[in-house]
Amino acid sequence: MSDTALRPGLAAASVLGGMFALGITDNFVPYISETGSLWQFHMVRGALAVALLALVAAVGVGVIRPVSWRAVLARSLFPASAMLIYFGCLSVLPIGVVVAGLFTAPLFVLLINVVFQGERVGLVRIGAVLSGFIGALLVIQPDPSALDPVAFAPIVAGMLYAVGAVVTRLWCAQESTIALSAGFFGMLSVFGLIGLLILPAGGPAGFEGFVLRGWVPLTGDMWFWIAVQAVGSILGIGLIFRGYLLGEAGHVAVFEYSLLVFASFWAWVLWDQTVGPLALFGMAMIAVAGVVITLRTDDAMPVRAVKVPEDEDA
Repeated sequence: MSDTALRPGLAAASVLGGMFALGITDNFVPYISETGSLWQFHMVRGALAVALLALVAAVGVGVIRPVSWRAVLARSLFPASAMLIYFGCLSVLPIGVVVAGLFTAPLFVLLINVVFQGERVGLVRIGAVLSGFIGALLVIQPDPSALDPVAFAPIVAGMLYAVGAVVTRLWCAQESTIALSAGFFGMLSVFGLIGLLILPAGGPAGFEGFVLRGWVPLTGDMWFWIAVQAVGSILGIGLIFRGYLLGEAGHVAVFEYSLLVFASFWAWVLWDQTVGPLALFGMAMIAVAGVVITLRTDDAMPVRAVKVPEDEDA
């Protein structure tokens, strides 16, 4: 990393800006999910995002061609699957609950490193993992008499995202951020196409039908919100990438937890969604656990972005 990159204040501001953008754009999903299709959304948004990234690469800002197609495609399966679940949950669960589930990813990263890579951890990080899972249960608040598996789906998304974070370091250390982003959005577009080929056109009405609908007519409003989602996602992730270029990963990653605040705030403003005191406490436990794990782990991995690889000759 070059000397000009070490600017922690700007790094923090960049990540906060990225999370602010994602917190808004993720709240726009209900404008699509009431009458739209999850699969159509991902196919169209993914194609738009890849086209925008190709345009960015064409003007000389980064390289879109991967060093290893196989590694990028294999890695893309995990975060794309996580986001498929994440956006599907946004149509039926409060966004604060969904985001909190995704932010269990650092807990799973640590568990994966311990179980599969033999990493040794101390009592502090073990306590952080336990605290994070208790926090997740406080957010979900499962009712044993009416257990809904959908409530646990965001945690599955967090687990898949964690796997993607781990294999990024193992398989894609030499890849550019644009190549990794294009692989991610391209895989989501393929997932969307598969869903559209399997599901019949149309489907159940309402928010609950978002995951079950196949192709539906694309109205002007839907085109607008899908385009806003594509641009907002690239802008948000781009600011996060910039933050990781400007500061040390372990410190910058802490600011990603601001998404819990931004997403919940905009859910309250736009949709009048509120989070109870117990769930808020659970979110705080997840955030504290993630911060502790991040600060006490070498080569920390962010949640909503891929760590920017440093040049070998830097």
